[in-house]
Amino acid sequence: MQRRYSRLWLMVCGLILLIPPGASAAPGFKTAISGSYHTLALKPDGYLWAWGYNYNGQLGLGDTNDRNAPTRVGPGFVSVAAGLYHSLGIKADGTLWAWGRNNFGQLGLGDNTTRNVPVSMGTGPSFWPWVAVAAGAYHTLGLKADSSLWVWGYNNSGQLGLGDNADRNAPVFMGAGYVAVAAGAYHSLALRADGIIFAWGYNAYGQLGLGDLNDRNAPAQVNSLWYKAIAAGYYHSVAVSAVGFIHTWGLNSSGQLGTGDTTNKSLPYGVGIDSDWVAAAAAGYHTLGLKGSGGLWAWGQNTYGELGLGDTNNRLAPVQVSTDWVAIAAGLYHSLGYKSDGNLWAWGRNNLGALGLGDNTNRLSPEKVPSFNPNRSVVIPLN
Repeated sequence: MQRRYSRLWLMVCGLILLIPPGASAAPGFKTAISGSYHTLALKPDGYLWAWGYNYNGQLGLGDTNDRNAPTRVGPGFVSVAAGLYHSLGIKADGTLWAWGRNNFGQLGLGDNTTRNVPVSMGTGPSFWPWVAVAAGAYHTLGLKADSSLWVWGYNNSGQLGLGDNADRNAPVFMGAGYVAVAAGAYHSLALRADGIIFAWGYNAYGQLGLGDLNDRNAPAQVNSLWYKAIAAGYYHSVAVSAVGFIHTWGLNSSGQLGTGDTTNKSLPYGVGIDSDWVAAAAAGYHTLGLKGSGGLWAWGQNTYGELGLGDTNNRLAPVQVSTDWVAIAAGLYHSLGYKSDGNLWAWGRNNLGALGLGDNTNRLSPEKVPSFNPNRSVVIPLN
């Protein structure tokens, strides 16, 4: 029987996590977010856990030591985002916190000082309540409860969408009416309430989906189709249409578009003929897709086993990994997902401990993260 999913998305660092209604009865994670080389995860009690690369303090643990197993950061969080070397989290009271590298103001704290512990961006009407956040390589996108979109950080290619290329070290209002955001390395996507996608920023590979290779420093409408979910990889983009098809565009050097070839696409291109996709995750040079039946599919670069298929061969079209998955996340060279029983699984590159398995050995197939077992927590639907 096909599962029914609500229109509830969390777009962070180019990924989508979709939680099925009724999941509160199943044990496991609340959510897991994968940065380029580090990972963040939440338990139902609101405690944030982190592991992986930490040279810039992006784990929020007060130091710069890497961790290869989950380590507790702090309480009160309901969602998180992970960029290249920085992290963000929203707490239950709607406040936004940031930590890690801040050389371009990507933390939004009004300066360019790196932090190794979470720091609040403030309270009051100008600062909250936040409901979603997405992190690119060095820029950040945030949505407030009134559907207003705010942007800050690096802006060399116009990825902030403000009509110029000047960096910002504090949130700046960009537009209104949006329900979801996704951030690639240097480009941005936003989904409007009517299902229309807008894109802006770096476009050398066609990752904006506008039919050309010209950068944009202001939002441009991708096409006239309706979508229900978006994701952004480093230089490619993915969207799930309102009727369940997957469309991809941008860089395709490793087959990350899933179109059966390695030709870049500057317009949205349909992946196969299946129409039962419910979520996608994209980061680096590979893509994950989740079907309504719980099937996990993967395609693109597989140098480190990030596709979870038991080998290191790239795939140019979707290949099924296994079944019974309910949420997925993709890092630069690693992947994460959890199943209906709540167990978190990780695979791919692990030289900096990003898989949280207690060592630094790569995995070619999904392996259960032992620190979070079904006896310790339960899944709670997001927001």
